[in-house]
Amino acid sequence: MPDINKANRQVCDVLFCDVKTKKPYLKFDTANTTTAGIEGDSVYAMAKGSRKIAFANPLTGTMSIEAQVYPFKFFSLFTDGVIDTTAVYAETKDVTATAGGTLSIAEPTAGTIETNTVFAYPYDSFGDESTLIAGSYSEGIFTATTESEIVADKKYTVGYIVNKTAVRKISFRNDKLPKDYYVTMSTLDKDEEGVLTPFKIVAYKAMAQRNFELSFNSEGDPATVTATFDLMEDKDGNIIDMIEVTDESE
Repeated sequence: MPDINKANRQVCDVLFCDVKTKKPYLKFDTANTTTAGIEGDSVYAMAKGSRKIAFANPLTGTMSIEAQVYPFKFFSLFTDGVIDTTAVYAETKDVTATAGGTLSIAEPTAGTIETNTVFAYPYDSFGDESTLIAGSYSEGIFTATTESEIVADKKYTVGYIVNKTAVRKISFRNDKLPKDYYVTMSTLDKDEEGVLTPFKIVAYKAMAQRNFELSFNSEGDPATVTATFDLMEDKDGNIIDMIEVTDESE
């Protein structure tokens, strides 16, 4: 077929597969920007200050995804791909005493409160060490050591650590390393006659860099997350392919 000029203004959809089994892991189709790049520099043998013979260094490359709309699973690309169903985190709750000397604290749905992590304060002085109410917690009831420190119908603030199930958690630790993925980026090129042609970029072995930043603001643009992947050579020497699908049935 003739080689027709084309242009592109459509972000790629991205499919992540296990690098060994090719089993799909994540289909990502909400990116705002996708990039792919290869670098291949050289070193030179010099003669009288001029380059005479070139030696090509191995290719290096990266792919990136920038998005403001993304699934929670997206963050698992930065770590080992495991999503847990239990988590531990801190909570606070305002509680009105129904009786002197005690506070009734409802256990969270699908979770428990760690017994030795419950701390009670008068309302509006949470975290003020001088107002901490000494006491103990058991089975949903905080009991003040000094009964008079908790007065019926008065509001208090409690803080505690909750063990929660029925959650999704992605952990970042030094012993959790990102997995290698077989990545396919898919977009559409448009030629000078208005015909759309599928265009794909295949990375045979890509691993996410373990650096990203989340910024949450009440004004301005929504939060943006960028994932950058290092491209490596697979066992067959493949790094990256660019594919134009010429079959019109595609």
